Amino acid sequence: MIRSLTGTSLIEYPDKISSIIFISGCNLQCPYCHNPELVRPDMLDQEFRLTHKEIIEMLLEREGFIEAVTITGGEPLLYSGIFDLIKSIKSETCLSLKVDTNGTHPRRLKEVLHHTDYVAMDLKSSPSKYLKATGEQAVFSDVRESIDIIMTLPEYEFRTTMVPGIVDRDDVIELLQEIGRVKRYVLQSFHSHKTLSAEFRDMPAYPKGYIEDTASIIRDMNLAEEVAVRL
Repeated sequence: MIRSLTGTSLIEYPDKISSIIFISGCNLQCPYCHNPELVRPDMLDQEFRLTHKEIIEMLLEREGFIEAVTITGGEPLLYSGIFDLIKSIKSETCLSLKVDTNGTHPRRLKEVLHHTDYVAMDLKSSPSKYLKATGEQAVFSDVRESIDIIMTLPEYEFRTTMVPGIVDRDDVIELLQEIGRVKRYVLQSFHSHKTLSAEFRDMPAYPKGYIEDTASIIRDMNLAEEVAVRL
């Protein structure tokens, strides 16, 4: 179900001011996830359910200020109404549309691409650590098809959250060498004030310099056209 819509973001859609639609439910159990209420819909009160009509009305009220909308989760492609929601946004507003995904549903990804302007996919860790990073729910081969699909698009990004014990610099380099040079890659800092697993709550994150140095190495190795850091 649709959990909420936030007013504005300057970082969710590159070079555009966007609103964000949050859809609850996820097929992965990443222990470091900072949105546990979106992974487990049973934690939500039913009052937070929004209809497509309400979403369109809220977006139309913001047109002229926002330029785009991002649909995120959870895993948005699990939502049974995702295709209808996307079509409604594209037909009833002038907004650019971005979809976030964990890449485990390539068939559903293909279904929404014709109405999507930008796709962002989370790459959890190196292939050898993918099972651990997803809470024993996915292996790297489960997302390989989606990676290949996304790399054919004109506008996309892959992103990895740098979580101690889950993904380090060597994992990132191994991952990018495995999939080949990408258009845009984002390294995200880990935030531990709220996590799905108590084991990761309040765990210290990597220092800012470690993440920035990792980004510099990726650039030097020419593994991405553009590398960004999100702290």
